[in-house]
Amino acid sequence: MPAGVNPVRELVRSTDPVRISFLTALLREARIELLVMDNYISAVEGSIGAFPRRLMVAEEDYDRAARILDDADELW
Repeated sequence: MPAGVNPVRELVRSTDPVRISFLTALLREARIELLVMDNYISAVEGSIGAFPRRLMVAEEDYDRAARILDDADELW
């Protein structure tokens, strides 16, 4: 890996935009930086929800983020 490049890891994949929004809010509240991949593909697909969005986090944040989402499963 080149210097200064932090690897990211997929945390969640979902076609439910409400779930992605909820999980994004939880992670941001915990001050975990994240990237939502494929968020704008809905413009191409016609907003039918066929393509999942992916929540990506830095490798070093993955374990903490996964614990937060495990706890959130009780809420979801």
